[in-house]
Amino acid sequence: MTIIDSSRPSRREFITKTIAAGFALAVQPVRASAILTENAGIIEKFVSIPTGSANLPAYIAHPSSGVRRPLILVVQEIFGVHAHIQDVCRRLAKLGYLAIAPELYFRQGDASKIKDINEILSTIVTKVPDHQVLSDLDATVAWAEDEKLALKDQLGITGFCWGGRITWLFAAHQPNVKAAVAWYGRLEGKPSDLQPLHPVDVASQITSPVLGLYGGADQGIPLDSVEHMRQALAKGRSPSEIIVYPDTPHAFFADYRASYRKSEAEDAWNKLQAWFIKHGLPPVRQ
Repeated sequence: MTIIDSSRPSRREFITKTIAAGFALAVQPVRASAILTENAGIIEKFVSIPTGSANLPAYIAHPSSGVRRPLILVVQEIFGVHAHIQDVCRRLAKLGYLAIAPELYFRQGDASKIKDINEILSTIVTKVPDHQVLSDLDATVAWAEDEKLALKDQLGITGFCWGGRITWLFAAHQPNVKAAVAWYGRLEGKPSDLQPLHPVDVASQITSPVLGLYGGADQGIPLDSVEHMRQALAKGRSPSEIIVYPDTPHAFFADYRASYRKSEAEDAWNKLQAWFIKHGLPPVRQ
């Protein structure tokens, strides 16, 4: 007779708790179906990047063979570089890229340890100046090249939500960006001392190709805002494009949340890969 120890967690409970362990407290409970990319064949670790004013924590992932690769900066959601963002880095590493996700508001606090989203926004996110973020991203690129990890002139960037907005801004700020993919990042807003410009304000200055991925049912980014961005881009020289998935909510790529839409997320991920390759950032598959 088989004796079942009811005090032990089921396999499903164990997997759920294991997956959730690396996620920000504000996103709990995490979906049991959250994607967890294995690290076989890749190197993943946390590093410290000098910025001149402080050492910037960052998570990096790349294939284990020691050759220089195209660098893809991965810009966090408001929850910081938690498990989902780390997994995106591993997915890119599996493709053959060097992926780095710096903790871009570590000076203001650790968002992963705060349970309430509104508290994250009020105590951390609204206190992060854009110039600090762009400077830290520049420092990350310089560090990766100095460490002989990144190929020079092979720079890409992708970001989600908060990071989607930053992706547009960085493409306007950094002329060495060869290609960028912005996921449902805010496009318009009231200017402030910390956020003097928004993507729609700098769209005509962008020369790098940026692919914008948006949901047609995003409650925070209306379709009018997307159309304003398209019009602003048309005034410049950028071969950028914006794709809108109909009836799709914000954060549709976040596989650990109820907003996840598998079909749209997979299609968008395939488009990201094709966009990078089309615009001169093929992965190094060795």
